[in-house]
Amino acid sequence: MTDWQEQDNALEREFELPSFPAAIEFVGRLAELAESEDHHPDIDIRYRRVTVRWTTHSAGGITEKDREMAERTSSLVAA
Repeated sequence: MTDWQEQDNALEREFELPSFPAAIEFVGRLAELAESEDHHPDIDIRYRRVTVRWTTHSAGGITEKDREMAERTSSLVAA
């Protein structure tokens, strides 16, 4: 989890993908994961860069679920 930063009560990381279509495919995989777990991140897409933020609003910050989802998100880049 060293690539994830704690900012404003959230785990945040920027991913740089090889192309815009690759970034969109990554976001699609992330969306499937989020739906399956009923836990959804904030996602910002800027060409090949995708910023993902995990937080649990109802808990007021970062939970173990956010940490788990961040780790799982990192593994989606290589998928």
